[in-house]
Amino acid sequence: MTRRKKTRSLADKVTLRTGKRKDFKKWRHENPDQVTSSRRFTEKKRQQRKLQAVRKLARQQQAPSIQVHPERAPESDD
Repeated sequence: MTRRKKTRSLADKVTLRTGKRKDFKKWRHENPDQVTSSRRFTEKKRQQRKLQAVRKLARQQQAPSIQVHPERAPESDD
């Protein structure tokens, strides 16, 4: 008589959401329309983007301007 292998976890056998990470990942993958970021997270990200834009603008204004195509001196024929 052979012994049946014991299963360590019932996570794969459970059909309802238990709040575990694996179950939540599966639910989130199956229901993308119901998943939204929290208001706090979106507000935080909006603030970060504003701050990043301000810093970028400050960097651009501090940088010395470089002439990409300086006016060429007229070539003289010898």
